[in-house]
Amino acid sequence: MIEPFSNDVLWIVIVGFIMAFVLAFGIGANDVANSFGTSVGSKVLTIRQACYLATVFEIAGAVLIGYKVSDTIRKGILEVTMYENQENELMLGMFASLIGSSLLLLGATFFGLPVSATHSIVGATVGFSLVCRGLDGINWNTLWTIVGSWFLSPVMSGVISVVLFLLIRWLILSAPNPVVPGLLFLPIFYGLTILINIFSIVHDGSSLLYFDRIPWWGALTASLCAGALVSLVVQLIVVPRMRNSIEESTDGLSFNGVKKCDDVYIENNVGKQSITMTPSEDKELANGNTNITNGKESATQDGMTGQDNPAYTANPEDIGANPTETKQVEADDPPEVNKLFSFLQILTACFASFAHGGNDVSNAIGPLIALWMIYTEGSVQQKSEAPLYILFYGGVGISIGLWIWGRRVIKTIGEDLTKITPSTGFTIEIGAAFTVLLASKIGLPISTTHCKVGSVVFVGWASTTKQGVDWKLFRNIIGAWVLTVPIAGGLSAASIAALRAVAL
Repeated sequence: MIEPFSNDVLWIVIVGFIMAFVLAFGIGANDVANSFGTSVGSKVLTIRQACYLATVFEIAGAVLIGYKVSDTIRKGILEVTMYENQENELMLGMFASLIGSSLLLLGATFFGLPVSATHSIVGATVGFSLVCRGLDGINWNTLWTIVGSWFLSPVMSGVISVVLFLLIRWLILSAPNPVVPGLLFLPIFYGLTILINIFSIVHDGSSLLYFDRIPWWGALTASLCAGALVSLVVQLIVVPRMRNSIEESTDGLSFNGVKKCDDVYIENNVGKQSITMTPSEDKELANGNTNITNGKESATQDGMTGQDNPAYTANPEDIGANPTETKQVEADDPPEVNKLFSFLQILTACFASFAHGGNDVSNAIGPLIALWMIYTEGSVQQKSEAPLYILFYGGVGISIGLWIWGRRVIKTIGEDLTKITPSTGFTIEIGAAFTVLLASKIGLPISTTHCKVGSVVFVGWASTTKQGVDWKLFRNIIGAWVLTVPIAGGLSAASIAALRAVAL
């Protein structure tokens, strides 16, 4: 056993702080893209705006809910009792895990691959322990629980996102005037999001903030009150402004009026579909003529029963048109719906960033907290709770990484994997954030990358077709996930071998 605050191991703590910052930087450059990549991809936020929001919410998530996951990383995976009276060896091992994870994440970010920070830190922790204590040094029950969650989390996140997307398509997007139900549900979405966040913070919260003294009914009451208050504010202030803004953006036309634009949003009794027009018809529509006749079908604004929107669906094969002479108009969300969900997606991106901070910041500084606890207590048991200032330190490192190098992976998640609109982006953010938040409260270091990519693929497939997802890129991402654990473990094992030879 070493003495608390022993000068003999102070150098490990100092270089550990430096390497933990490098790891947090790598997570910020790679993993924070999971929180805001879809918002940037759907053009709701610029990269600069995403960085501002991420800085605030990543740090808030780390400080308020990050302590449980850091406990799992620093003393749940390992059999720490096997390092009794060998505290300096465990400290060197934690330092080696920081080295292995940092090298892997920085390399992956350089190539624009969204690998999992959770995989890297877990793999690195296992790697050094196998060198130091062999198979007996691993808490296999905890490890298999973590590994199992890596397979479950993308499926769970994807299912939640798809169910929410189908509900939104049924309740809002398929309505004759989608803005009306959209504005109706806007306060509900905001209230529920705030309720979930407040409850996750207060219920069984940090003892350093005295949240652990609040009973469950107190946490639930506070969450319900906060959610109801936010819903009321949104209903009284935000909804009227959004309605006026949408009316202005549609040049005074009704929400479901016909606009002079290239992207046409249409609806009939068989639902919303894309429309293929010849150049002459495209020109006529742009000039305000809503009478379109092509081959077998025709639709006029006056001819539709009870509909203000013209309805017309046709494919090149149906009308015998030459595909080279026609233009495919994508069935994107109408502009007014885009505007509505853009506002919602900013909220959910912040929610996702908060949840990410609570889970992945802890991955970055879990080994650092172990170093600090052993140094201050002189024991491998690490009985104290994770200090808030170290969680804050990790949040700052992640934010700086995003600012300097994060746009590489933001482009992969937000633009390359599948086409993302504000409505699909909203469902992706909610599904992934809810899954990560739930895992953070349980104390499971799941992969935020898995959750977000799972939601992107599930919703991308459900909202378009199988061809709507770039499966080649998806296979590359899966390959990077599979290789993350052994590569990080190998780098960490090599590092601890070198450190033992030099320092022990």
